[in-house]
Amino acid sequence: MAGSNKGGAWVAGSDKPERATVRIGFMPLADCAPLVMASVLGFDEKHGLRFVLSRELSWTGMRDRLLAGELDAAHVLYGLLYGLQMGIGTRARQMAVLMNLNQNGQGVTVSTAAVAPLRARERRLRFAHTFPTGNHAMFLYYWLAADGIDPVRDCDMVTVPPCQMAPSLAAGHIDGFCAGEPWGQRAVREGAGTLAVSSESIWPDHPGKVLGASADFAAANPHTCRAMIAALLETARWLDAARLNREAAAEVLASPHYVDADRALLQYCLAGRGGDPDHWRGHNGLRFFGDGAATFPWLSDGMWFLTQQRRWGLLRSDPSWRSVAAEVNRIDLYRDAASQVGVDLPTSVLRRSTLIDGRVWDGSDPAAYLASFGGAA
Repeated sequence: MAGSNKGGAWVAGSDKPERATVRIGFMPLADCAPLVMASVLGFDEKHGLRFVLSRELSWTGMRDRLLAGELDAAHVLYGLLYGLQMGIGTRARQMAVLMNLNQNGQGVTVSTAAVAPLRARERRLRFAHTFPTGNHAMFLYYWLAADGIDPVRDCDMVTVPPCQMAPSLAAGHIDGFCAGEPWGQRAVREGAGTLAVSSESIWPDHPGKVLGASADFAAANPHTCRAMIAALLETARWLDAARLNREAAAEVLASPHYVDADRALLQYCLAGRGGDPDHWRGHNGLRFFGDGAATFPWLSDGMWFLTQQRRWGLLRSDPSWRSVAAEVNRIDLYRDAASQVGVDLPTSVLRRSTLIDGRVWDGSDPAAYLASFGGAA
């Protein structure tokens, strides 16, 4: 391709990124590793960019800075972007999912004092998630409902920033929470809670954070977006290549500039589960590449969040399921970047999964899937 170098990066000619520098927000979580390591290892520079990373402290703050144009892109909750697209709780904004950044790696943690009341349905419990339309809220609701507990009618729900989850649990302000690691594992190690269920058990190989941007940014900077995706695909491949790479990433993430957590804790979350040395999965099944399966922006993944937002009354009417997903998930940009760095594409934009309640989700009939729960709230 014209303008490419030996490494395959589009850094010159008509494919040169429109911006040399991109401002990217991230949350202090184990799954921010692709962004951090792309910057540390120089995968961004290889593709003609410089990532300027901004450590955010809440998903609300991340959202506001992304919408205000203070951030060009973000390591962001899948469900948050779809909530913005649909105008849930705010004015609708056109958004873009450029790629998936990880699968799995989240969990529901409950206080040791709440285990018995939860099982016996003895009292109304207070649970925390990280954002009303986000992944953690939807996974938490799904898990509770699968056990016969209505999360809206039977529980109190509050929003808490991820890094405040473990202290809030220890102080007794909440009975449990769903969040990304390392905060659940921190609560366990400090004796404040126990892992009730991993997110991988709720939905095996579910999507996690995405590389998100506004649709306006993607339209104005397509070559920049392709370069970002390509750099992060190479980083994801590096993270999944060997356990030593995961351990090295944990050392970097432990810095106050990034996650600011104990190195041993992060090493457990990133590299604490064995398996095929070419396909490392961390605690709760955290993976970043999976031969491209973990990074592809599946349309069925986006539609699943729409079904759950409709199920719990966040959406007041049925959306045009596939049309919305096809508009948000920029498979065209991903496809170009994947070709550039030798990442294979799946044969379909939909995938099949069996969730914790035994229901099969494949994106082929979202309305029927939603109806299987008894209709929307």
